[in-house]
Amino acid sequence: MLTFIIGIAILIFGGFFYGKFVEKIFGSDDRKTPAIAKADGVDFVGMKKWKNQLIELLNIAGTGPVLGPIQGILFGPLALITIPIGCVIAGATHDYMNGMISMRNGGAQMPRMVGKYLGKGTNRIYTVVLWILMLLTGVVFIYTPGDLIVKDILNMNAGPQNMTIWIVYAFIFAYYFIATFFPIDKIIGRVYPIFGAILIISAIGIFIGIIGDGGANLANLSWSTMPNHPLGQQFIPVFFITVACGILSGFHGSQSTLISRTVTSEKEGLGTFYNMMIVEGFIAMCWAAGAMILFNRGMDLSTGATAMVGNISREFLGSVGSFFAILGVIVLPITSGDTAFRSLRLMVGETFNIDQTVVSKRIRTTLGIFVPAIAILGFAKSSPNGFNLLWQYFGFTNQFVAIFALAMATVYLKTEGKFAWITMIPGMFYTFIVVSYISHAPIGLGLESRLGSFIGLDPSSYAISYSVAAICVVLYLVFVSRRAIDGATEIRELVFV
Repeated sequence: MLTFIIGIAILIFGGFFYGKFVEKIFGSDDRKTPAIAKADGVDFVGMKKWKNQLIELLNIAGTGPVLGPIQGILFGPLALITIPIGCVIAGATHDYMNGMISMRNGGAQMPRMVGKYLGKGTNRIYTVVLWILMLLTGVVFIYTPGDLIVKDILNMNAGPQNMTIWIVYAFIFAYYFIATFFPIDKIIGRVYPIFGAILIISAIGIFIGIIGDGGANLANLSWSTMPNHPLGQQFIPVFFITVACGILSGFHGSQSTLISRTVTSEKEGLGTFYNMMIVEGFIAMCWAAGAMILFNRGMDLSTGATAMVGNISREFLGSVGSFFAILGVIVLPITSGDTAFRSLRLMVGETFNIDQTVVSKRIRTTLGIFVPAIAILGFAKSSPNGFNLLWQYFGFTNQFVAIFALAMATVYLKTEGKFAWITMIPGMFYTFIVVSYISHAPIGLGLESRLGSFIGLDPSSYAISYSVAAICVVLYLVFVSRRAIDGATEIRELVFV
C-alpha cells in the first residue's frame, strides 16, 4: 500500500509544483485567445473553464488509462511509481505545451505546427503518421466499447457471427458522425458533463475499494519486486508502450490543440491541459492497483485486460457499482473516438484547405474519413488476429506521434529563448523507447530474431535494438538543436492568423 500512496502523492504534489514550473517557463499571459479573436460559431467557440477541462479529460481518457495499466502492472509495483513520475514530467508537459503553443499560433492543429517548427519534410511524415493514428484510434474506440456493451451489458456473445455486435457498432458510428459533423458546443459540450460524472465516480469508487482492501494484496516496491514480467518482457521499452496513455500519448496532442480553440484565457491552460493529464494518471493508478490486488489474490495472470475490467469492478464496487464502472469504461473510448474523428476532419480540412464552415464540404470530408474506418473495423472484427494486429500498431503509432510533438515544443521553447530541456529530455527518452520497441518487436524489424543466429545472440535480447535506439537518440538531439538554430528566422516570420 505504501508504494501506491507514494505514487498518488507524486502525482498530486509533483503535478502541482512541476505544473507551475512548466507554466512559468512557457509564460502564459492575458493576450486574446483564438476562441475570442477568431470566433466563428463552429470550431472557434469560447466555452467555460470547467467544461473545457471536462471535455479535455474525456477526449484524452480512452481505454488507454484502463487497459494499459492493467497490463502494465504485471511488471510489478515499480509501475505504481513510474506512472506518476512519467505523467508529471512527460505526459502532462506534452499536453500543456501542445495546447498552449497552438493558442499562440491561432489555434493551428498539430500538422501545421510541426511544419512550422520542424520543417516541411518532417511535417509530411508526421501528417501521414498522425492521420493513421487518428483513424486507428477511432476504429479501436468503436471496437472496444462495442464489445463491452454486448458482452458485459447485454450478456451476449460479441463474435462477428452475432448481428447484435454490428448493430451496436452502427449506433456508435452514428454518434461519431453527429459529433464529427456538428459544432462542438452543440453536441460534445452538451453531453460531456453526463459522461464526465460517470468517469469520475467510477475512478473514485475503485480508489475507495483499493483503500478498503487495506494493502494486504498491494505489493510495495523492493529489490524482490523489481520488474519480472511473467512472459519475460523487458521493462524498457515494453512497459511504456503498454501503459501508453497513462503516461504519455501522441493522441493527446491533437486533442489539446482542438480544445485550444475553445479556451478563453491562457491562464486556464494549466488546469485544462496539464492538470487533466494528472487526472488521467490518477485513473491509470487506480486500475493498475486494482488489478494488482486481484492478481495477488490468485487470479490467473493471463486473464485479459478487458475481462479484468469486469473483475475489478465487481470485486470493489458490487453489482450496481460495477455496472456504472463498466459503463464508465465504455464511455471512455467513445468520448475519445468521437473527437479522434473530429480532429481528423479538422486536420484534413486544414491540410487541403477545405472550408469546414461550408456544410457540403464538411459532409464530404467526414464521409471520406468514415469509409476507410468501416473497412478497417470489418477486417479487425472478421479476421482471427485482426484486432491484435490493429492494437499493436495503434500502441506504437501513438508513442511515435508524441516524439514529433515533443520535438516541436522543444524547438518552440528554444526559439523563444526559454528552458527547453523540459521537453527535450522526454523526447529523447521516448525516441529510445519507440525505436528499441519497433526494432525488436515481431510487428516491426525483429532485428534480434532475424540477426541473432548469425552473431550468436539470444533472440530475446535487446542488444541490437538498444544500440540502434541510442544512435537515433543522438540524431534526434542533433536534429532538434539544429532546427532551432537554422530555422529560427523562418519560424519567426511564419505567423498563423
